Amino acid sequence: MELAIHTIQGTPTGRTITLSDNIFQAELNDHAIYLDVKQFLANQRQGTHKTKERAEIKGSTRKLKKQKGTGGARAGSIKSPLFRGGGRVFGPRPRDYRFKLNKKLKLVARKSALSYKAKEANIIIVEDFNFEKPNTKQYIKFLSDLSVTGVRTLLLTTEVNNNVYLSSRNLQKTEVKPSLLANTYEILKAKKLILTEGAVAKLESVFKKLD
Repeated sequence: MELAIHTIQGTPTGRTITLSDNIFQAELNDHAIYLDVKQFLANQRQGTHKTKERAEIKGSTRKLKKQKGTGGARAGSIKSPLFRGGGRVFGPRPRDYRFKLNKKLKLVARKSALSYKAKEANIIIVEDFNFEKPNTKQYIKFLSDLSVTGVRTLLLTTEVNNNVYLSSRNLQKTEVKPSLLANTYEILKAKKLILTEGAVAKLESVFKKLD
């Protein structure tokens, strides 16, 4: 697959780049994507939820009324879940939601996500660039020149690029990451995937080693 390379002003450079079929036209695997996204979202959960059960409630354990003859149901401790202020029955407890996935499965999911973006023609290639200093207005102009203003975008760079990252940090629906740190969920969540030339080369070189 060949795509045109754009400048940061949004104009075509006249050059094209050939995307690897092994990465951007891989066989789509929806189940691998489902598992990878499920793991990512599960890993974000703190798991610190907790409610007090009957044994943890502060209160008297005396019997509230005699067993029979009151015309109502038998009642024991005031800490019973049946009474207001009583303990919760089978309430949530702190737990770890994380689970393991094989690296090869995550690789398949990542390729499938990138292939979906390529199939939908939602990939834009730009020249490698940097800003002299963090400048949000400059990044807004960059998005405007690429005609992706107001669209959720993910820019993948070759390495950590602090000036570009800081320029985009205050903007909604915008994210900047090194190409190797972007996960399946973030790729799919973005409407438009913007890749620098260096990011494409980095992805292809690393994925080739992992295959």
